[in-house]
Amino acid sequence: MKYALTFHILIPNHHHQRTLHPHIKYTSITFNFHTNFLCISIPMATWVLSQCGVTPLPRLYPKPRFTIPTSNSICKPITFRCSSVSRFRDRNWGLKVSAPEKIQFVDEDDSEVNNGFNPGAPPPFTLADIRAAIPKHCWVKDPWRSMAYVVRDVVVVFGLAAVAAYFNNIVVWPLYWFAQSTMFWALFVLGHDCGHGSFSNDVKLNSVVGHLLHSSILVPYHGWRISHRTHHQNHGHVENDESWHPLPEKIYRSLDNATRTLRFTLPFPMLAYPFYLWSRSPGKKGSHFNPDSDLFLPNERNDIITSTVCWTAMAALLVGLCFTMGPLQVLKLYGIPYWGFVIWLDLVTYLHHHGHEDKVPWYRGKEWSYLRGGLTTIDRDYGWINNIHHDIGTHVIHHLFPQIPHYNLIEATEAAKPVFGKYYREPKKSGPLPFHLLGVLVNSLKKDHYVSDEGEILYYQTDPKMAAK
Repeated sequence: MKYALTFHILIPNHHHQRTLHPHIKYTSITFNFHTNFLCISIPMATWVLSQCGVTPLPRLYPKPRFTIPTSNSICKPITFRCSSVSRFRDRNWGLKVSAPEKIQFVDEDDSEVNNGFNPGAPPPFTLADIRAAIPKHCWVKDPWRSMAYVVRDVVVVFGLAAVAAYFNNIVVWPLYWFAQSTMFWALFVLGHDCGHGSFSNDVKLNSVVGHLLHSSILVPYHGWRISHRTHHQNHGHVENDESWHPLPEKIYRSLDNATRTLRFTLPFPMLAYPFYLWSRSPGKKGSHFNPDSDLFLPNERNDIITSTVCWTAMAALLVGLCFTMGPLQVLKLYGIPYWGFVIWLDLVTYLHHHGHEDKVPWYRGKEWSYLRGGLTTIDRDYGWINNIHHDIGTHVIHHLFPQIPHYNLIEATEAAKPVFGKYYREPKKSGPLPFHLLGVLVNSLKKDHYVSDEGEILYYQTDPKMAAK
C-alpha cells in the first residue's frame, strides 16, 4: 500500500548561506512522492536534515509535537535531487533523508524538558565519578562523634519532658509537643544511621544503639533496617522500591474511594508510618514484625524476632507507665509527641521523592539503574531544623552513598555538585521553620497519583477526581 510522503524545504536565497537564520529570506520547495512508509508531513523550517534523521533547530522555532527515532537500525535512506528550480538550475542539490518506519508520539507533559534539560536521560557521569569528587575524610566514621550526638539528643528529650511535666501548663504543652516530636524524629535519624552502618564500623555498636533508639520510638530496628535497605537498593524503581513508590494505574484504579482518600488527602498520608510497619503499601504484602514476611530472608529471622521483642518491651513499658503516671500524662508526655514524630517521618520521606517544581522521573525495566534511581531523590532545606534532625534533608548523596556519616553529607554534596550538573535540584532556601514545604506537600498530593502500567521512563499522572477534592 502506497503513502504520500511530503517534505517542505526552505532554501536560502543567498546561496553561500548554510544555516537557517531569521534575517535571511528563504524559498520554499515542496517534494511529493509515494512510499510504503507512513504518511508524514514535516515543516522543515523547524528541522535540519542530516545523514540519517532530523535534528531540531534552536528554540527560536516552535517545538514539534512528536519525536522521530534517529537510529540507523530503523532508518531507510531515500535520496532525491532538486535541479529544476529556476534560480538554482545549475546547482546540483543532493539531499539524503532518512524516513523512519514509525513515529513515536510523545506526551508533552511526560516528556517535559526542564529548561532544555531532560531529567530522564542517562547522565553523562558514573557513580565512580561522583565518588572520586567527594573528599576522602567524608567517608570516615567517628563513633565518638556519633555517640556525642546520641547523648545530646537523649539529654534534650528527657530535659524537655521534665520541663513540660514541671510546668504542666496549657501554654507549655503545645510547645513541648512540637519540640519533642522533632527530637523523636532526630532519634530516628541516628538509629537510621546505625541501620546503614554510617554510625560506626562496629556492627555490634550499631545494633545496640539502633535498637535502643528505635525501640524507644516504637520502631522495630532490624525490620525497618532491612526494608529500608531494599528501598535504597531499588530507589526510583516503580515496582521494586519500598517507600513512597508510585502506584501503577491498574493498582490505583483497583483501590476503593476510602483507600484513595486515606492515601492522598491530608492529614491521613502523614499518619501512615505505623500502618506501613504492619502491612506495607498497597500492592505489597508483609509485616516488619513477622520473621516469615516476604520482606526478609530466612537467615534474617533471628534479627526480626529480636527487634519485635524489643518493640514489645517498649510497648509494655508504656502500658506500665499508664498505671503509674496515668494514661493522660503518658499521652501528653509520649503519645502526642510520638504522632508528631510520625508526621515528621512521613513528611520528610515523602518530600524526598515528590513535589519538585520540575517533573521527576521514575523507572522500570532496563531503563532503571542504581545511579539514575538515586538521582530522582530531592534535597530539602528545613531551616533551623537541619541541624536538629542531622541534615537528613541533604538526601541525594545519602541515597547514593548511605555509608557517609550524616555530619559529612553537606560537604560531600557541595563537592559532588559540579559532577551532578543539572541532575542536582537545588533546594529552595527555608526560613527558620520550613513552612514553605507545606504548600509543596499539598500541591503534590493533588497531582502525583499514579504512573502508567506501561513504559520504562515514567512521570506521575493526575486523577482529576482526586485533584478536585
